[in-house]
Amino acid sequence: MNRRVVWTLGAVVVTALLAVWINGAREDAGITRGAGPGASLDTAEPSLINQAMARVHDAARSQLPASPSGLESNSLTPSRFDAVKPLLGQAEARLIGIYQLISQGQHREALAQADQLVKDHPNFQLAHLVHGDLLSLQARPVRQLGDVPDTKALAASQQLSTLREESRRRLLALTERPPEGSIPTQFLTLAPQSRHAIAIDASRSRLYLFENLNPARSSPAADREPKLKLVGDFYISVGLSGIEKSVEGDKRTPLGVYYITSTLNPADLPDLYGVGALPINYPNPLDVQRGKTGSGIWLHGTPSDQFVRAPQASDGCVVLSNPDLERLLRTVQIRTTPVVIAPQLQWVQPDALSKDLEQFESVLEAWRRSRSDGNLAELKGFYSSRFSNQGRDLAQWWPRVESELRSTGPRELAIKDLSVLRWNDTDDTRVVTFGEVAAGQTRGVTKRQYWIRENNRWTIFFEGTIG
Repeated sequence: MNRRVVWTLGAVVVTALLAVWINGAREDAGITRGAGPGASLDTAEPSLINQAMARVHDAARSQLPASPSGLESNSLTPSRFDAVKPLLGQAEARLIGIYQLISQGQHREALAQADQLVKDHPNFQLAHLVHGDLLSLQARPVRQLGDVPDTKALAASQQLSTLREESRRRLLALTERPPEGSIPTQFLTLAPQSRHAIAIDASRSRLYLFENLNPARSSPAADREPKLKLVGDFYISVGLSGIEKSVEGDKRTPLGVYYITSTLNPADLPDLYGVGALPINYPNPLDVQRGKTGSGIWLHGTPSDQFVRAPQASDGCVVLSNPDLERLLRTVQIRTTPVVIAPQLQWVQPDALSKDLEQFESVLEAWRRSRSDGNLAELKGFYSSRFSNQGRDLAQWWPRVESELRSTGPRELAIKDLSVLRWNDTDDTRVVTFGEVAAGQTRGVTKRQYWIRENNRWTIFFEGTIG
């Protein structure tokens, strides 16, 4: 891309974000427009700033789904940024710190930090945009958006559009935040074995990393309410054709509840995947039920010549910057880390999920009693006619259950370390993982079940053991 065009786009990015900082600074200081010391904040092109901010917010709101997200809209004041900063990728946090310096009129310090940022990350294109704008300010004021001949802007229109969209999504992630203590609605409860959890909001190009604070369960009610702490908030890219993967090669990112299955060594991967990859279990049993195809969906890094990808750029994987992926690689565990990928996350306080969990647990308890009693007729009523396990339907799979229960006879079974994740789209489903332990034993098997609400009752359409 022509460097002059890149620098000019920097003016767009900086101007829009400056409006956030300026409005936030007024809030922190109790300053209103045109009053006393606040007047100095309204220097040079206030109408331009207002127009830029309006464009960003109008574009943002017009492209978001209509369903409520539960997020709070806030001006990004310095104090709020200090609270969010530890969650962000280091490079993103440094970039926003440069915006803060610009908003305070500290252009020399901003330029010095921008110099260092582009040296540390020479492939970070947005950082170069801001750096170029700051260099332009050394020679002349930036007086208008798109301060290049139309022919040059048109020549790079696709690149400019992509970078503007990346900038918009980063801005939204910083100004529309999850309320303190809130969690996505998919996490009904999480066993302590799942030390971390991941939720991805495709509409905002964000990946949220949680630490599970739920202690080891000492009673059936101990883990009813999920206790998740937000510890990471990263920009991500999804499929070139968007989301809702259905067939192999459609270049879409799947939607649903998944688990990380392994870690791939970067030495064995092409440069495209960056510093490594974390495969997930797409297609999961619900995807299989729906006839979805494809494979090889990973969370992975970026090639060496890019810091991040465009918001929609992958073949279907979820792509992070290499530093952000390295943090995931250091943090998450295979097989026990759930990954929720949603069109848009909805955030609630954990107690809002209690009723839903209690209702489902009563059904799970009835299943446990039937299995403990060895009541085959009653137990079979919990399984859907759509049941499938590795190509076997219920008629083919059920004799195995009959043989097992007849050999053991009735025996009390306990459900331990329960995780329940909700997925609600055209169907209401639950992904349930637990330890099944017989009375008098200390160890058992770990089971995963997929339940679906059919004709106003819950039934199981997949059941299997996991390692």
